[in-house]
Amino acid sequence: MAKSEKRVKITLECTECKERNYITMKSKVNDRERLEMKKYCARDRRHTNHKETR
Repeated sequence: MAKSEKRVKITLECTECKERNYITMKSKVNDRERLEMKKYCARDRRHTNHKETR
């Protein structure tokens, strides 16, 4: 059985250091705009905002 095309893989990039730290899944149907989360950045050693990259 094939994977659903409604859920896609996205990459989260730190807004401070521009490093791509996380890969996650999101629903195209429910979340149309870009995702933004507060996550831990190992380079900065603190929690920073991470935005979805295309």
